[in-house]
Amino acid sequence: MNKESRPPTLKTIAYMTGFSVTAVSRALKDAPDISAQTKERVRLVAKQIGYRPSRAGLRLRTGKTQVICLILNVDEKIMSLTSQMVIGMSARLKNSNYHLVVTPYSDRDDPLEPVKYVVETGSADAVIISRTEPDDIRVRYLMDNNMPFVTHGRTMSTIPHAWVDYDNERFAYKGMERLSLMGCKRIAKVFPVPNLNYSRDLESGFENGLNDFSMTERRLQNLYLENTMDEIEEAIAQLMSAPDRPDGILSAAGSASIAITSGIERAGLQVGRDVQLVSKQSTRILERFRPAINVFFEDVPEAGRVLADQALKLMQGHDPASLTCLMFEEYCEDKTGPHRSV
Repeated sequence: MNKESRPPTLKTIAYMTGFSVTAVSRALKDAPDISAQTKERVRLVAKQIGYRPSRAGLRLRTGKTQVICLILNVDEKIMSLTSQMVIGMSARLKNSNYHLVVTPYSDRDDPLEPVKYVVETGSADAVIISRTEPDDIRVRYLMDNNMPFVTHGRTMSTIPHAWVDYDNERFAYKGMERLSLMGCKRIAKVFPVPNLNYSRDLESGFENGLNDFSMTERRLQNLYLENTMDEIEEAIAQLMSAPDRPDGILSAAGSASIAITSGIERAGLQVGRDVQLVSKQSTRILERFRPAINVFFEDVPEAGRVLADQALKLMQGHDPASLTCLMFEEYCEDKTGPHRSV
């Protein structure tokens, strides 16, 4: 390779900016002791000349991969969280030296296996996991192996760790309050499988709502968000054809709410007239699908951005106990008009 065709290096950027090689390197690493103006100039020059750090060389020098691994369950239905979460993480990592790698697994796999693979092969400097359980074996494994990690969802671990979560208990309670204000008394729910931590939070808010608003549950047997949309639709169609059908339904996912609506309509009924439906959603679709559905919004791209930010801070030495974020945004379009609380 002749001199003219060699790729640009840190020395090239240092020569063009007048900064030292050390300052250039630290600016590209988003070091806190480098000014924003210096970082901006270094990044601009790096972009203009097409600079790309040698990840292989970097790993040899530092032992770091400059990779954050998102270990993600891919068995989500339509309107899944996957792409939205990746969008948020990518936006946060755009101006850092870190790259996002997604390692998928399904409900049929051992959820610990992809975590063990990343740790044992040294494939990443930090890990992000989701669908947490109260006593999550992945959390204990990552702690035992000193791997920086952030969870999307809380756990019952006695050792503090970094996490980002949506306040599902508050959603369920506020959803029950909304159903009560619309005159509902007999409530059915569609929640995730009970082994997940956020399912426990949903159940807590739901039970408190039943007690506080003098409601009764119309129980659906063995029906969860993890069921197929066809299964959810069929179960709701049968439920809504029964003489003691519910007058309100609380759903923890937008995709399930589409199937729920189809089941209601198969029974010859209409959302907003014969039965009220309150749902959490992560995209602004349900209002357009059926305006009568009352919705609470979960900002998954923002959650992804915070997860990536916390992973970066862990690798900068921040205390995991200080890196926690509980998110909630209520936005219901009901017959009394929109209202919002954060």
